[in-house]
Amino acid sequence: MRRDATAWNPYVAGALSGVLAVGSVAVTGKYLGASTTFVRGAGMVERLFSPDVVASLSYYLKEKPIIDWQFLFVAGIFLGAFLAAKLSGDFKIQAVPDSWRQRFGPGAGLRAVVAFFGGIIAMFGARLADGCPSGHGLSGLSQLSVSGFLSAAGFFLGGILMARLVYGRK
Repeated sequence: MRRDATAWNPYVAGALSGVLAVGSVAVTGKYLGASTTFVRGAGMVERLFSPDVVASLSYYLKEKPIIDWQFLFVAGIFLGAFLAAKLSGDFKIQAVPDSWRQRFGPGAGLRAVVAFFGGIIAMFGARLADGCPSGHGLSGLSQLSVSGFLSAAGFFLGGILMARLVYGRK
């Protein structure tokens, strides 16, 4: 597969990810991770409608619904991806990605349903594992953790399997 001339060198991107991981520990004393932010965000939204329920849930005693460094990390991922796409000229708004359209047609409804349930499954798995790919994969690997290596292998195998199921052998 030919790499786009505007794409980042994967070795540079990987090295910068490592610098970010070390910087995160040096500055905040915490390892990279993102899934807890979504749980806290849900708690912040729920607190708007039913603050008593949020206050009574023992889960939110551990994962307080607050804006913290990790929330800003996730916002930075979104902003960085947006800026990278805009600066490279790759940014475009589309309801159905080209690869999905080629395989399943132009209908946005099926794509939305699959994306919604895929997100539920991914978030359930991240909370069940008590961490996401960035938490277990990047941070676990940087600590040479056995669970980090096992989870990274699982993420890659799961991604390959799902890509094959959804997009076929192409």
